[in-house]
Amino acid sequence: MGAKKLSVTLLKYTPDPQEIVAMGAKLCYSGADMEELKQGVEARDQEPFLERLIELGHLSPIEHAGFTFGIEGVSRSLLAQITRHRLASFSVKSQRYVSEAGAAKDDGVFGYVIPPRIEALGPGGVALFEGQMRQIQAWYDEWVEKLSNDGESTYEDARFVLPNAAETKLLVTMNARELLHFFTVRCCSRAQWEIRTLAGEMLRLVKAVAPVIFRNAGPACLRGSCPEGKMGCGKSSEIRKKYLNQ
Repeated sequence: MGAKKLSVTLLKYTPDPQEIVAMGAKLCYSGADMEELKQGVEARDQEPFLERLIELGHLSPIEHAGFTFGIEGVSRSLLAQITRHRLASFSVKSQRYVSEAGAAKDDGVFGYVIPPRIEALGPGGVALFEGQMRQIQAWYDEWVEKLSNDGESTYEDARFVLPNAAETKLLVTMNARELLHFFTVRCCSRAQWEIRTLAGEMLRLVKAVAPVIFRNAGPACLRGSCPEGKMGCGKSSEIRKKYLNQ
């Protein structure tokens, strides 16, 4: 399997997400029944209403819109970070049930992610890293053999020698409100490089299907001063241009 690169797919999302958000918000202020409300929302341009809704911080209605992503080519290190976002649902490839010994048959090594700073060292640095991954594969295979290679009970212990670099795959579902928070935290230049790259790809995908909801999504400095204080990157103007011109 060897070196892997990030791949993100928007697998499913609430149909007409901006309409359902507008319907939920207008229900709070309307005496109309559901059918009347639905027809009224469908018949009008909801963009100004949604913009005002988000500007006022009335965000509970956007929780009605959900988005499910298929994510591949990310590390177990990223997994530890993204699962801190508790208002989300995750399904993750298991190292307990899926053997990395089987995954190694193609080219002798499990899938892994190479950090950009190691790639920037050039062929020598990459070769050193890849050699270390192959050594870890050998250790893993050795433990599988010593533990009798009898399935789950073997893999759950052999996996302890696998690194944070080991590739994983996951499905992630978040509602639009949680995604806005996720983008605020993880698109920031202070976020770790891998989850920042993932967040940028996820934002690109949801902007295509719900442009009003996610128009100003991104790091906090898009909407005000940098919350990082002295630890900020000092590049707010550059970051605003990058995100607001997408």
